[in-house]
Amino acid sequence: MRKLLRPVALIAAIAVVGVLGACSSGTTHNEDVLRIGTTSPIDSLNPFVSDSDYSSVMYQYVYPHLTEYDADLNIVPAFATDWEMSDDGTTWTFHTVPNAKWSDGKKLSAQDAAFTMTMIMDHADGPTGILAGWVAHMVSAEATDDNTLVVTYETPVSNVLTQMQALHILPEHVWAPLSEGDGEEITTFENGAPMVSGGPFKLDSYKKDQLALFSANPNWWGKTQPKIAGFGFQFFANDDAMVSALMAGELDMTGQMTPPTAVSTLKNAGMDVLVGPSVTIKMLIINTNPEKVANRELLDPNVRLALDYAIDRQQIIDTAWLGFAQPGSTVVTPASGYHDESIEPLPFDLSKANELLDAAGYAKGADGIRIADDHPMSYELIFPTEENGAPDRAFQIMQNGFKEIGIEIKQRKMDPDAAWDAIVGPDEDYTTYDLAMWNWTPPVDPDFILSALTCDQWGNNSDSGYCNPAYDQMWLDQGVLTDPDARRAKINEMQQVLFDDRPYIVYAYPEVIEAHSPKWDGFVLSPLVGSVNNLSTLTLLGVHRVP
Repeated sequence: MRKLLRPVALIAAIAVVGVLGACSSGTTHNEDVLRIGTTSPIDSLNPFVSDSDYSSVMYQYVYPHLTEYDADLNIVPAFATDWEMSDDGTTWTFHTVPNAKWSDGKKLSAQDAAFTMTMIMDHADGPTGILAGWVAHMVSAEATDDNTLVVTYETPVSNVLTQMQALHILPEHVWAPLSEGDGEEITTFENGAPMVSGGPFKLDSYKKDQLALFSANPNWWGKTQPKIAGFGFQFFANDDAMVSALMAGELDMTGQMTPPTAVSTLKNAGMDVLVGPSVTIKMLIINTNPEKVANRELLDPNVRLALDYAIDRQQIIDTAWLGFAQPGSTVVTPASGYHDESIEPLPFDLSKANELLDAAGYAKGADGIRIADDHPMSYELIFPTEENGAPDRAFQIMQNGFKEIGIEIKQRKMDPDAAWDAIVGPDEDYTTYDLAMWNWTPPVDPDFILSALTCDQWGNNSDSGYCNPAYDQMWLDQGVLTDPDARRAKINEMQQVLFDDRPYIVYAYPEVIEAHSPKWDGFVLSPLVGSVNNLSTLTLLGVHRVP
């Protein structure tokens, strides 16, 4: 999902170097604990509030999921051992692992899954809206016994099994009191550590913006038991500090956002570096809300088109990512398997961009900046600090290109929480900002990333103020097209609509880069999102120290 993350104080990160991997009650490093460094902190322990990539990763390992992906991105059983679909495609019956328990010893059953789905449905227009897409078209979820879950839909749904991979099963005995009435306590619940867990690991301790420590769950119901005693995330303020910690032996691996500038250094130091395709998109976000109060020329399709022509994607790939990326075009990446290859990135063409702006009547002033409605076309661009690094260089390249067509952008770096608040506005009406740069790392199935641009996601996952009822209907349609070719055609149509309307100008698809010490083995690099991810438990069940 969106790496919507809080910043980390460098001093705090340095202070906990060496602490990561310590047993929760001890003071020395346990060699059977995998120490993972990342610049992407867990933003919340509450799945109805959090939006960061590593929060989603955490939920993969501490909560049960009915299904998960294998190394080849096939959906396979997880807490659900098998399933059947009714002849009319509207009823799914899942059989779950018998005699399972939560980490606190309470019974873990199909009833917890039924409760979670029902809670999300009941409060989809309020506190559970951020996860409502996973229960789209769902009418009911009922546990007919401890190990049988019956889910009914209003119509056949195309991606039930991938939705179940993303839907965290929560402990009913913890969340039921919070869901009463209007459910307002759902989003105020901190869900602090130690967390009641039903996955292979349990969260023992968490220090915001510093570290999170996990140990193997003794009540884990899976057939494969972890080979490690636990793992930990240590959160760094910047890439350089994280890479230095790995080189110094204070970490065992760096996560999927290892900087491209460090690849040669890490390889020369004897580290194992893994590189692969990714579902991450990097984009320029344009506020397309027709009610925005200022700089309304950004609503002009020709202005947005000119901005697209003025982005030198190849220079960004070569300079900012050192070749570890592809030029971007649509919100659905080639790595997902759903990318419409007929939609190619626009060429870098400053002449075409200038022609478009000249024809639209935006004349250049004495300083070279164009004028629109008696004001210069000069805009503040919101830039969350977690985008530091390659996107910084991408901004500079964009800034230079835009200057050549008479448009000025000024970078405003903000902590990600403040950036999000500035984007949505105090009333979540998207009326006050102009431009931003950010990214998404969505699930493999495109349903989620496509849903983020729907009107219903204002105040939840929307960051562009985009609202197009015709597009919303397309999103609803693709969700119930059970013929794969028909669904793919609809998804292609949606990609084209977004490409033409340009709430996002997708400029790059960066590759996954991660590194680990040769003292460890058993990593399973997902074809899309790295070893430690929100798709599968494979790596952290199989990783181990080299004898």
